[in-house]
Amino acid sequence: MTMGTCLYRNTSNQMVVLRCIGPEAFFQEKVIFPFEDWLFRCPPHSRVDIWTHGPTGAEQLDSIHSEELLLSTKVVAPAWGPAKGNPSASAFPYDWPVSC
Repeated sequence: MTMGTCLYRNTSNQMVVLRCIGPEAFFQEKVIFPFEDWLFRCPPHSRVDIWTHGPTGAEQLDSIHSEELLLSTKVVAPAWGPAKGNPSASAFPYDWPVSC
């Protein structure tokens, strides 16, 4: 299954839950703190739902197509990035902070 790298930025002042639902029973869920960025991989044509906790329980804030969050293929790892085979290196080939 081909996967694309997406970036979601929580610009709200509250925690949200990101749920990515894709083809072939693909599913992932992540709590994202206020002003946090999250890089994740998902198959094309996935749906990204953003949820929060409101006065009456869980509330869906947004539903986004993963293509809208897809990073450009022109983004490349810098030459000074993590070396191959480094077990402490990130699972993503980018060397910038994921959280701000």
